[in-house]
Amino acid sequence: MNRREKANFILITLNGLFPEPRTQLSFGDDFTCLVAVMLSAQCTDAVVNRVTEKLFRVARTPQEFADFGEENLRNAIRPCGLFNTKAKAIIGTAEIILEKYGGRVPATLEELEALPGVGHKTASVVVSQCFGKPAFPVDTHIARLANRWGLEKSPAVAKIEATLKSLFPVCTWKTLHVQLILYGRKFCPARGHSVEKCPICSRFSSHQFCFANR
Repeated sequence: MNRREKANFILITLNGLFPEPRTQLSFGDDFTCLVAVMLSAQCTDAVVNRVTEKLFRVARTPQEFADFGEENLRNAIRPCGLFNTKAKAIIGTAEIILEKYGGRVPATLEELEALPGVGHKTASVVVSQCFGKPAFPVDTHIARLANRWGLEKSPAVAKIEATLKSLFPVCTWKTLHVQLILYGRKFCPARGHSVEKCPICSRFSSHQFCFANR
C-alpha cells in the first residue's frame, strides 16, 4: 500500500467515523475564533471553552477587548496557561485590528501571521474555518498521525503540511483537519495507544507502515 492508497483509505475511514465533524472550540464570529485559537496553544479545548464562556460575555469585539485591558484579560484567561504572553498578544492583536483593519479580522495568512502571537497554525485555522480558504493546519495530533501512518516521517511541521496537502484533495482540507484531530484524540492518542483498537493503525500495521511507538 503506497502513500496515495493510504490517503484514500484514511479519507474513507474518517468520513465514516466523523461524517459531520465540528471544531471543538466554541466561538461566534471571526474575532472570537481568533481569540479562542490563540488561547488554545498548549491548552485543551475544554479548558479554553470554559474560559471563553465567561470571557465572551464581557468582551467579544476588538474594541471590547482593548477596553477590557491586559490586566483584566490576564486574570480571565489564567486557567489556559501562558496567560501573560497570551493576554499581551490578544490585546495587541485587538488594537492592530482596530487601527489597521477597521475592526475586521484580516482574511489572509500573511496579514494574520503578522499579528502578535498569531503563528502559521493559528492563521491557517482562522482562514479555513472563518473565511473558507484552503488551508491545512497541522497541530500535534495531526503531526503524530502523519508520522505513525508513514505519510511523512519528518518532525518538521512545514514538511508534514506540504505532504498532507499533496496527498489529500483541497476540497477535503477543512473537514479533514477536524476529523484528524477527533480521530487522534479518540483512537490514536500519544499515550496508551492500542494498534488493535485503532481502525487505521490496525490496517496499516500489517503493511509495516504504522509506527505505534512514535
